[in-house]
Amino acid sequence: MSYEVKLDAFEGPLDLLLHLIHRLEIDIYDIPMKEITAQYMEHLRAMQVLELNEASEYLVMAATLLEIKSKMLLPIHEGELDDIELEVDEVDPRDELVARLIEYRKFKQAAQTLQQREEERVQMYTRPPADLSQYMKEEQLQFELSVNVYDMVAAFQKMLKRRKMRAPLSTRVAKQGLSVKQQMRTVVDTLKRLEGRCEFTDLFEADDRETLVVTFLSLLELMKRQVIDVEQQNNFEQLFVQLKEEDIDYEQFDNIDE
Repeated sequence: MSYEVKLDAFEGPLDLLLHLIHRLEIDIYDIPMKEITAQYMEHLRAMQVLELNEASEYLVMAATLLEIKSKMLLPIHEGELDDIELEVDEVDPRDELVARLIEYRKFKQAAQTLQQREEERVQMYTRPPADLSQYMKEEQLQFELSVNVYDMVAAFQKMLKRRKMRAPLSTRVAKQGLSVKQQMRTVVDTLKRLEGRCEFTDLFEADDRETLVVTFLSLLELMKRQVIDVEQQNNFEQLFVQLKEEDIDYEQFDNIDE
């Protein structure tokens, strides 16, 4: 049997490209294809290892990026310049991709604006909200960056590189005495032992691949259930896992389908 995780954060290949462009501070109108293709392929490999929304559209986009990259690397012979000079000046292999990204970004921003307005509307009460900052730990206040699933996948990929686990994993995450439900309890127990907070890599002490993958899936499930928070102080820095409450009801994990 296998365990599959489906998260709303994975909205498609265009969403992943926009995330990479934002994180790498790339000009969307002048995309360096070599760099963006390499970063996209790194994320895709990690997604295939974990089987997170392993959809064909991600592979199609990977092929598209490689095609654009190859077109930009093709040399133009001097004898052909006269015939294609106008065409070269007018056509950029990236134009269609840039147009799709801009159109997608426009609709995504509109959706985020509507969601923000919905959240603001829900928060309208006759009594103004109280300032709860005094109840937060000082170290928690300095974390402002939100961590999404792409950041989690990138951290997992870096961890795999450090362990030099280059060999391909099995196509399914099989249960061999270890379930996501059990590992969720283990993660929570580890966080409690570490006073409710630790580095992302501290939760991956095992050496076997199955345990590493199941641990990652359990973190995603705990995030979805709002049992933990994952924080990051600055771009590309270490992730930190924070237990939201000390008193955790383990029975809420019993309804996980495996």
